[in-house]
Amino acid sequence: MKNLKYAVGIDVSMKDFACCLSVINDQQEVKIKATHKFINTATGFGLFLEWVKRHSKEPLPVVYVMEATGVYHEPLAWFLHSRDQPLSILLPNKAKSFLKANGAKSKNDSIDARGLAQIGAEKKLALWVPPSKQLYALRAYTRQYQSITEMHTSMCNQLHSIQHGQFQDKEIVKQLKQTIRLFEKQLKEMEQIVAKVIKTDAVLNQHYQNISAIKGIGLLSFAVIAAETNGFILFENAASLVSYAGYDVVENQSGKHNGRTKISKKGNSRIRRILHMSALCAVRDDQPQFKNLYQRVYERTKIKMKGYVAVQRKLLIMMYYLWKNNTTYDPAFSILKNNSPETSGLHVMNP
Repeated sequence: MKNLKYAVGIDVSMKDFACCLSVINDQQEVKIKATHKFINTATGFGLFLEWVKRHSKEPLPVVYVMEATGVYHEPLAWFLHSRDQPLSILLPNKAKSFLKANGAKSKNDSIDARGLAQIGAEKKLALWVPPSKQLYALRAYTRQYQSITEMHTSMCNQLHSIQHGQFQDKEIVKQLKQTIRLFEKQLKEMEQIVAKVIKTDAVLNQHYQNISAIKGIGLLSFAVIAAETNGFILFENAASLVSYAGYDVVENQSGKHNGRTKISKKGNSRIRRILHMSALCAVRDDQPQFKNLYQRVYERTKIKMKGYVAVQRKLLIMMYYLWKNNTTYDPAFSILKNNSPETSGLHVMNP
């Protein structure tokens, strides 16, 4: 039997990361060669690479696989990328589904690392492409904007509750108003920073001009989608993007049983959150391709939110094609010349 490649599964936590080195042969058998834990620091990263070299004695390709665990995986991911090591980063739900399919019932760092190593050995995974500095900064700014918005909403709700209660404390009201004004100032500052990042980058600004022609997609909507998808670079088709955002449809039907059909919501919630208002605006502004879709879904289901979710999904797919093809949005084009649900609204720019 001939060994084909090594795969290193990595399960990262805040303080350390568990590793499993496996090898697959030409009979499709995966064997574990070694397991270990390292501290999640630069020192641990160096020791980790030395450990891999020590246990991968044959001159075979080595692939690294890890889950996207908040921000804890990012330092190690950037470390491996800077040393030209082939790395794939999976969404947690994808790794979890694989482990379940292979009969795993327990969950801990070592089991997850072994599962990731097996995935890397058995499958050909897309390699991770780190975001550009602009997109990385944009992601930090848009996430900060969302955090401030949530705190601002919380303070406004608290102020409303106090002002309409039986007894009002003037000092608390004063503090709340001061805090709200501070948040509003910070939100304006973040908007200006986001605008500067986009408009000073020629590529980002061109995509923004193309996509923002859709009524409902503003500066912040564009920034969040661009940042959270890393400029759509890892998505080979619209279906993978829809799944990543949690808009993929989950059916519950078997025999005579017809359960509720709904979207999975197992994906990037920040994308769904920002597209909610965009969908409302797109329908309200009487854009036929969006309003007609909303009305069709509403007439069939009698549920308004399902109609808006369908519009959100279409907006995301449309943004994907506009970005990938570097095209500008032309509503008249989709109405008169193209009835495709995926590409309607696209008009190729003359070079």
